[in-house]
Amino acid sequence: MKEIIKRLFAESIEAKQKTIETQLGNIEEAAQIIINSLKQGQKILICGNGGSAADSQHFATELVSRFEKDRAALPAIALSTDTSGLTATGNDFGFESVFSRQVEALGNKNDVFIGFSTSGNSKNIIKAIQVANEKEMKIISFLGRDGGKINNMNTSCNIIIPNQVTARIQECHETIYHILCKLIEDSLF
Repeated sequence: MKEIIKRLFAESIEAKQKTIETQLGNIEEAAQIIINSLKQGQKILICGNGGSAADSQHFATELVSRFEKDRAALPAIALSTDTSGLTATGNDFGFESVFSRQVEALGNKNDVFIGFSTSGNSKNIIKAIQVANEKEMKIISFLGRDGGKINNMNTSCNIIIPNQVTARIQECHETIYHILCKLIEDSLF
């Protein structure tokens, strides 16, 4: 059992090292996009599916509540938390529309849309990005593998974890949004 634990830690470390080597500039760019939008009084809309839905909630909470500093709340909304809206939209318009309808309702020009998709092919994230583009929002994608279809879409910044294992991708995503929270707090407060 200890060997399995060691191997999984080693895989996580390797995934993070490769992410540092390939994504440092994209992480810095994402931080600047978010900071600039917040300075202009805009808000952040975040979503994902499954474990990535939990990541979107975690990220939004760190912005609204606090990360490390006691400070003013920042306007961030996890789109995956409204079960009535998700189920009504899924029933009436299809699961592909569960996030795009919320972006249509809540998103404004220069707000930031952040979508988590470990495959880069999540249809509901793709549709939400299309609506975010129509609304002239800034778009940041947290992706994995080769970035999938989302990597070829019109986005402001894609952060792609160069790994094939969903768990390793999500571990890197969490580290990155914690880094973003630190950069945002240090810049704004």
